[in-house]
Amino acid sequence: MLHHYALLPAAGTGSRFGAGTPKQYLDLAGRPMIHHAIETLCACDRMDAVYVVLSPDDARWSSYDWSAFAPKLRAVFCGGATRGQSVINGLQAMERFIGKEDWILVHDAARPCLTSSMLDSLIDAIDDDPVGGLLAVPVADTLKQADFEERAIATRSRDGLWQAQTPQMFRYGLLREALKNLVGTDEACAVEAAGLRPRLVRADAGNLKVTFPEDLRLAERLIQGRKKWSG
Repeated sequence: MLHHYALLPAAGTGSRFGAGTPKQYLDLAGRPMIHHAIETLCACDRMDAVYVVLSPDDARWSSYDWSAFAPKLRAVFCGGATRGQSVINGLQAMERFIGKEDWILVHDAARPCLTSSMLDSLIDAIDDDPVGGLLAVPVADTLKQADFEERAIATRSRDGLWQAQTPQMFRYGLLREALKNLVGTDEACAVEAAGLRPRLVRADAGNLKVTFPEDLRLAERLIQGRKKWSG
């Protein structure tokens, strides 16, 4: 029987966001932002464990109470200088506890709006897939190419283009092998570079990544709206 493990790289400083606090710890609906992704992942019955990869000098993690997610939640303080290196270090830290054919779901700590239905859809679609895959949404907007002055110089076709999201779900052994060359900005890109074709599983724009302050405000409205609807 194959197992499912989640891996959240969370060793970044959030420099692009422009806040003094690392982005994963920014307040979102009364909780640190990373709490929301952890909550969704730990609530999934098919998830055996959730690993969070933190910076070796992270002093904030222990200031929060994570006991509600025991025994699934496991923090490892081996984050690297980049997201990709943190994923590689996290996979290495998991080595003793996981089989090569088990599934790894790498998820961004800055995607707090992942829902249980999105997660279930991904696992259902990928569990029997020979390669693996990721949540994504088809590109809906017209694409413009800009010059160095941020003026449009060309319009690009959006046909066949998707916007990648997370989680991205691949077998442990395959993912470790693909990441040896650190190709691209996400796990799927490394798998593609190995000559494989990850499956795209349709999600929706609500699974947004918090990159700028306005994204945080939108994420809060989404989370509060869902709680109001369910409660």
